Amino acid sequence: MLLVVAILVVIPLALFGVQMIQASDPYVKNVLTQPGDPIQGKAIFQINCAGCHGWEGNGLVGPSLQAVSKRKSRYGLIHQVISGETPPMPKFQPSPQEMADLLSYLENL
Repeated sequence: MLLVVAILVVIPLALFGVQMIQASDPYVKNVLTQPGDPIQGKAIFQINCAGCHGWEGNGLVGPSLQAVSKRKSRYGLIHQVISGETPPMPKFQPSPQEMADLLSYLENL
């Protein structure tokens, strides 16, 4: 019983800690404070992402990104784009405004 209580306390605290680290990243903070323009985001997507994810994000070589914002948090999407941790997806370094625009577009897929 004590183990269950400890787990119920530790998990929320760990999640809160991860969110605090994410929120303290200056790039992420900057992106999340920018108003995103989905029209600009679509242009960025079509230039940089459509070759693998399809013209409308339906998937080709890369997975479909339809409703991706329901599967990943805003931080998760930012991290996915800029990290280069999932080959063959390249590391992409958009400006904070470009990333905000791309997020806005992805949230509308």
